[in-house]
Amino acid sequence: MEPRINYLEVAPGLVKQLKQLEMYKKETDFDEKLIELIKIRASQINQCAYCINMHTKDARKLGETEQRIYCLSAWRETNFYTDKERAVLELTEAVTKISENGVPDHVYKKVRQHFDEKQYMDLVGLIITINCWNRLAISNNNVPDE
Repeated sequence: MEPRINYLEVAPGLVKQLKQLEMYKKETDFDEKLIELIKIRASQINQCAYCINMHTKDARKLGETEQRIYCLSAWRETNFYTDKERAVLELTEAVTKISENGVPDHVYKKVRQHFDEKQYMDLVGLIITINCWNRLAISNNNVPDE
């Protein structure tokens, strides 16, 4: 697969805006490993190899375990994740696949058991951001670095 367009050169304004959106994560109080789990899970759903490759490396650098990374796509079937993480992963899936069922009330309520209104909105913002990056990478045939 050949990359299509070097969007860094062709659309620097777009990339700048996405980077600003990405920087919002610094205004949240979430653990960086949790943010990487969000990025990996959304990228798995979207089948964005470029982002999966990047964020699994980033997660390992932060100390995330191989076991948790490998089992992330089957998180419901393990006990490797906390209830708080499970709520975030379920929200990540709902927002990423929003056209299927929206964000069901039971997902919202589960997340709100662990997070306040601002944190909920921050989580949605983080999920939206990685979905933007996934769509940019996929639509341009970005391939992972070796």
